[in-house]
Amino acid sequence: MPRKNIAQLNGKPLIAYSIESAFKSNFVDRVIVSTEDAEIAEVSRRHGSEVLNRPKELAQDNTPTISVVQQVLNQLKEEKYIVEVVVLLQPTTPLRTTEDIDAAVQLFLTSNCQSVVSICEMEHSPYWAFQMERGYLKPLLGKKYLKMRRQDLPRVYLPNGALFVSSPKALYKTKSFYSSRTMPYIMPPERSIDIDCEYDLLQAKILLEKSLHAPNRPIE
Repeated sequence: MPRKNIAQLNGKPLIAYSIESAFKSNFVDRVIVSTEDAEIAEVSRRHGSEVLNRPKELAQDNTPTISVVQQVLNQLKEEKYIVEVVVLLQPTTPLRTTEDIDAAVQLFLTSNCQSVVSICEMEHSPYWAFQMERGYLKPLLGKKYLKMRRQDLPRVYLPNGALFVSSPKALYKTKSFYSSRTMPYIMPPERSIDIDCEYDLLQAKILLEKSLHAPNRPIE
């Protein structure tokens, strides 16, 4: 999906949802967008974010996210700005709320962990998955799971891309938000939409419109 970070979702650029929810957080002091794209930079500034220019070598399709985070941290270090906690918010998960951000950071601050990553229970269990072998179906994880009821299968979770929380020290050491001491922040499926295509954008639009007409507080 070309230029999805600034695709319109209910009259607002996708990236604006993450920027605005970050500004409302009780923990976030600075909101920074890293980009090499002039239009994304302009949209981000219009919604109040700082923008750091991303080097072209870190703006490739195969660039690891952690390399971008470290580049931002290095730049802030040159400013002599002390970062205690890093909160990574990907623009493609717009239905994550400020409450999600604060709960994940609170979990990080009060737990013996190196990072917190948001996850969602998988709708389709991999224990019933198949692979193809010589044109025939072969159970990916063994035949015994095919005889089990869905509710008896092990619960399995998938990172939803909404939240990553860690410290600079841990990120420089592990070079990842994942380690043996990564704790989960579990989110419901209705706030876990990760937009990769037009269908995902349509799902987010429907969920957002539904929340705006609900009697409780709307999704930000």
